[in-house]
Amino acid sequence: MPRKKKFIKLQCQECKRINYFTNKSGAITEEKLSLKKFCKWCKKHTVHNEKKK
Repeated sequence: MPRKKKFIKLQCQECKRINYFTNKSGAITEEKLSLKKFCKWCKKHTVHNEKKK
């Protein structure tokens, strides 16, 4: 039976707003996802970390 992908939220580290939603394979990685993405409230590229549900 195939494993389900985890639905995660990405939160800006500067303004603490949740800006992005994505899927992550739980079988491959157990560590938290961290990406540099554009925040429309800060108006710049900032680090976005995985947020708990």
